[in-house]
Amino acid sequence: MPAIAQKKVNFDQSFQQKNNGKSRVEIAPVKELLHIMLAITKTGLDNDDMVNQKGTYYQDVLKHFKPFDNEPIIKTFDSLLNVSLYHYIFITGNAMTHDFAGTKLKANPNYLFPAQAVAKLTVTTNPVATYKDQIAAFARKSNFQKFYKQHQAYYKQLITEYHAGANLDRQWKWLEQNFKTRINNYLILCSPLINGLNYTTKFEDQDFTQILMVLPPLDNDPARTARQNELFNTRVMFTEIDHNYVGGPSQTYKKDIDSAFKDRLVWVNDKTDGTYAYPNPLKVFDEYMTYGVFVLYCKDQYDAASYQEARKDVITLMADRGFPNMERFVTALENVRAAAPDQKIDDLYPRLLELLKQ
Repeated sequence: MPAIAQKKVNFDQSFQQKNNGKSRVEIAPVKELLHIMLAITKTGLDNDDMVNQKGTYYQDVLKHFKPFDNEPIIKTFDSLLNVSLYHYIFITGNAMTHDFAGTKLKANPNYLFPAQAVAKLTVTTNPVATYKDQIAAFARKSNFQKFYKQHQAYYKQLITEYHAGANLDRQWKWLEQNFKTRINNYLILCSPLINGLNYTTKFEDQDFTQILMVLPPLDNDPARTARQNELFNTRVMFTEIDHNYVGGPSQTYKKDIDSAFKDRLVWVNDKTDGTYAYPNPLKVFDEYMTYGVFVLYCKDQYDAASYQEARKDVITLMADRGFPNMERFVTALENVRAAAPDQKIDDLYPRLLELLKQ
């Protein structure tokens, strides 16, 4: 008998009034505690894609918490990771369901059971709720609250860098001006320990839509200029969040997309690793479109040199990822936009797809 889906969130009136039209970047205490606990499991210590093992912060984590890696709850979490690495998401993704109340954990009234399924794996019980007493006991024994307090200045620095270096509100405003879709709230949950396992999801309840992004800190490469770092980090975030705006009209024009992108080998180099994740015309088109819309954003928001640099980088990146026709796609998108600059991008789809068929 299949499991009955449980309610993920409860966006009551109080939550909506507090969050509508706002964005937030957080390094939340319970979530950070769970990232730390997973980092000191045997699996976490051996997996530098799951856990960012570079930098001073990771060394601080090991120094403070590794003496507690034999605690039963750490062994339990490691056994779950051995069943599937997706339990990393089930554990950290349900961190929002509980908050600290002194040294204990109490249930959050708004996030009930947000992470229930990843790929084909489903869980029917929230692991944070199941193990909340053991998690709280670990926090007390390891003096997590002291560690978290000692690193507040670092956490605030990472949050400040997000606001300055990726401009979420600026992206959000532009997307809402240029598409018909409306999102009520954006939440970025960050951790210095996040590396390759990051993701975006959408929650909808009581006519309120929140986009949640679980992301590592911004990438500030000293080999790049400040503007190049901004463009890089903006692209990483923008091409996550604009899926939420591109997806609606793509469904509307799915038949046209299927027709325009029916010859897969024109649009995808199947020999490139990772292209298996885009098995049909709709997914291929959406990937082109999310990056194409980023180019339009850069054209509107940056000077000509920065726009040209971003455009060139996107074309190169997409070719490297197995999408060889990005320049043709971007040129067509720019042309239909230039011909109808006051129309929503949703309404440009038919003409764009006509051009791409030719």
